[in-house]
Order: sequence, then structure tokens, then C-alpha cells
Amino acid sequence: MSAAISSSPARPGWRQNLAHALTATVLTAVVVTPIFGLHLERAGVRTIIAQHWSNVAWACLLVFIAQMLRPLLAGRGVRLPWPKLPAIPARQRGVWITAALLLAVIWPFFAGRNAVDIATLAMIYVMLGLGLNVVVGFAGLLDLGFVGFYAVGAYTYALLFHWAGWSFWEALPLAGAASALFGFVLGFPVLRLRGDYLAIVTLGFGEIIRLLLVNLTDFTGGPDGISGLPKPSMFGLEMTRSPSAEGATTFHQFFGLEFNSMHMVIFLYLMALLLAVVTLFISNRLIRMPIGRAWEALREDEIACRSLGLNPMKIKLSAFTLGAMFAGFGGAFFAARQGIVNPESFTFIESALILAIVVLGGMGSQLGVILAAILLTVLPEFAREFAEYRMLIFGLVMILMMVWRPQGLLPMQRHHVEVK
Repeated sequence: MSAAISSSPARPGWRQNLAHALTATVLTAVVVTPIFGLHLERAGVRTIIAQHWSNVAWACLLVFIAQMLRPLLAGRGVRLPWPKLPAIPARQRGVWITAALLLAVIWPFFAGRNAVDIATLAMIYVMLGLGLNVVVGFAGLLDLGFVGFYAVGAYTYALLFHWAGWSFWEALPLAGAASALFGFVLGFPVLRLRGDYLAIVTLGFGEIIRLLLVNLTDFTGGPDGISGLPKPSMFGLEMTRSPSAEGATTFHQFFGLEFNSMHMVIFLYLMALLLAVVTLFISNRLIRMPIGRAWEALREDEIACRSLGLNPMKIKLSAFTLGAMFAGFGGAFFAARQGIVNPESFTFIESALILAIVVLGGMGSQLGVILAAILLTVLPEFAREFAEYRMLIFGLVMILMMVWRPQGLLPMQRHHVEVK
């Protein structure tokens, strides 16, 4: 006579659960105290540390209760399905894209100056996100120094104007070419690296570029940078109140309009939109070409990619070069829009933000990258009262995304070829 004994995994006892809750509470107190518990405030001519222990107490209490109730709620949560975009037939896809572009073109003529400025900045990050998506999303190469290519493009335009008097349109192709050259040069030292080692090397490259810009004072202006950069012109017509050269004609004079500074704001937005659309079109075509398939093969398995007769060296170099070229175009436009460039605009935080755009949107997903770039640019403008907690909120959002939605907001959809 044999008895079948069924055993189920034992749940942790209340003592173990209490220990976990206390540990989490202590860690919460350590993290929250310097951020929410202690504030620097001015008291006349002195600076004092104001203590707000109630914020720390509430945070610790919430964490303690959540940890104590966690075993009871395990397995009982209701999983809500993530909303999916409706499938658009191929015949209607062109109509929807055309309508979206028309809306994006017409919208700034009815919006305010601040909204158009924010949208222009969003388009710059769309360009940068799509460029990094080639390296990280398509080829699977972790790049933490992408801001270095961004800086090369910006300083190429600034230096060409400062030393040679080149206009924006003359310097734009060379800015993309210079950044592409730097991407090609960076690709050689990292050909045999992957994962964390690749990330460390690219991070060092970005910092080297920034430090060179700071220390080459006679050439780049040092920490002060280069100022007085002119805005782009439209077919040689400057959008200023008066022409910079004697005998020249401005935009409003040529068309018989009254001068309005909003004309330049709208023109810069339309330029950024055009560059973003061109970047999207080129990257979309590339992923459907053999080079795009090679990037995907490299991302999935480098050994299998090599066994198929593909050259990983050429594939990596192409990804770094093309991604850097898009960053160079974005950098040149950024310099023209700001009118000034300095090394403080190209810190590691910018690289982290661009990488977060790719991860949040979905690595390899172009529509997801565009959506994430718009969200991470627009939302902080609506929450300026929480500006000092921006990086904290930003980190929490990324942690939550990695836990509940690691594939991103809009995951990459593979293109299927049907054979009839």
C-alpha cells in the first residue's frame, strides 16, 4: 500500500516576511531621507537644513505595509491586457501617414510659441532616438557615448561658421559626414567587444569628446563654447528684422509681410520635422534591405551571423557609422537653433536620455521611439513644479517599465513575407 503525498511549496512565514518588510523600510529611509527629508533653505544670509521627517515616515509606512501584504496579494492580481494598435491595411497606411504629416505641418500655425518650441525640441530627440535605434535596437550594440556624435555634429557647424563663415546649409552635409567618420573610427576598437565592455568603451568615447571640447580653448572656445551662430535661412532669405549684409533682403521684406518673430519659430519646427521624417524614411528603408537583415542577425546571435557568411566587422561599422550620421545632423540643427554651443550641452545625461527613449519606446520599434521621444520631451514641461525630482521620477519610470513592460511601449514587429 503506497500513499501519494502531494506537497506544495511552503509560503514564507510571517517572521521572514517581517524581516523583508523591515529591510525594505530601512532602505527606503536611507534613500528618501536626503531627497525628501532634508532640504536646504535660505534664512536671511545663512543657509539652513530644514527637516521634513513626515515625508520620510509616510514613505516608510507605505513600503512596510506593501511588503507585509505582498504574500497575500501574490497571484491574485488582475493582469490588464496592454492596449494594441489597430491593424491598418496596407492600402490605407499611406492615407494615414499623409494625414498625420499634414496635421504636423499645419499645427504650428495655430499653436503658441512655447508649444512650437517644445515640439521642435521633441523632433530633435526623435532624430537622435532613431539614430541610436540603429545601433542599439537593430544591431544590438549598447552605446552609452552617443552624445559624442551629437557634439561632433554641433561643433562642426559652429567651427565652420566661426573659422570659415559657412552657412548652416553648407555645413549640414559636412556635419553628418564628420559624425559618421567618428562613428567609423569608434567602430574599430570595439569590434571584438560586446555587452558591458562595449558600453564602457563607448561611455569613455563620449567623455573624451566632451573633455577635448573643454580643453581645446583656442580652437573650440573651451567651457564658454562658440556663440553668435546664425539661424538657418530659407533659400537665402534671413528671417530677421534687418539683413546681416548690406543690400540683402529678409523674408518678410521679400513677401511684403510685417516682421514677426514667430516666423522663425515655425520655420525651425518645420525644418526639424523634415529632418526627422527624412531620418525615419532612411532608417525604415535600411531595415528592409540586406544590411537591415544583417543587423538583426548580428543582434540575435553573432556566432550564427558569422556562420552564415556575414562579416560582423562590416555590420558593426555600418551600424555605428549610420547612427552617428543621424546624430550629426541633429547636432548641427541643435547648434543652429540655440545659436550657441558649449560642452555642458553634451554630458552623459543626454546619452542616458537618448538611450531611455529607445528602451522606453521599444528597441527596434521606430513608432515606439517617436512616441517615447515626444513623451520624455513634453511631459517634463507639464510638471515643472517637480523639476528637482525629475531624475528620480525618470529612474522610477524606467524601473517600472523594466519590470512590467520590458519590451517597451510599442514592441518591434517583425516584417513577414508571405509566399503565395
